[in-house]
Amino acid sequence: MFTGIIAAIGSVESVQASGGDLRLQIATHKLDLSDVGLGDSIAVNGVCLTVVAMNNAQVSFDVSRESLDRTSLGQARPGSKVNLEKALAVGDRLGGHIVSGHVDGLGKIILMEPSARSVTFRIEVPAALERYIAEKGSICIDGVSLTVNKVGERWFEVNIIPHTMQETIISEYLAGTIVNLEVDLIARYLERLLPGQDTGISRDTLAKHGYI
Repeated sequence: MFTGIIAAIGSVESVQASGGDLRLQIATHKLDLSDVGLGDSIAVNGVCLTVVAMNNAQVSFDVSRESLDRTSLGQARPGSKVNLEKALAVGDRLGGHIVSGHVDGLGKIILMEPSARSVTFRIEVPAALERYIAEKGSICIDGVSLTVNKVGERWFEVNIIPHTMQETIISEYLAGTIVNLEVDLIARYLERLLPGQDTGISRDTLAKHGYI
């Protein structure tokens, strides 16, 4: 589990094909690896990956075909920057929201507008994820925990403050950039638990079951 609070920006050192999968070697830069060992989990752009090799500040991960098909990691190239977060430890502050590191789908940056000292980003989302995204709810974009400011048909907006721009790869986003999305776990499990819901959660359904 993770919190969506990015600890460091890493850079891809190498991308090696291996039997249809990939092995990524990433320079972790300022990420503290003193408590990280083989088999531990690190979120790379919001994707939970297992450490398979370590060499000083370089860490390697095997990326499965499933992860390559569902995330943007297949686009990684030497020099690509990535958001990094170590797995949540018992007793850590939950500064963002509960993040599993299991990407639900891909979004696309379709608009960027200055908003005072911040920047507003509009992200296009797949139709299948639209119903899980709510105004003032939580969303994880490339591993970054963010609050949804506005929702529309097949899109939502977030406001990025200067600190977040500086400490994550969001500063490199351009119109057309593809990003990893993880919706709020609560919304996903709530839909699964409610009986007889084949088409998703509606406001009437939530009211009927006492959630609003």
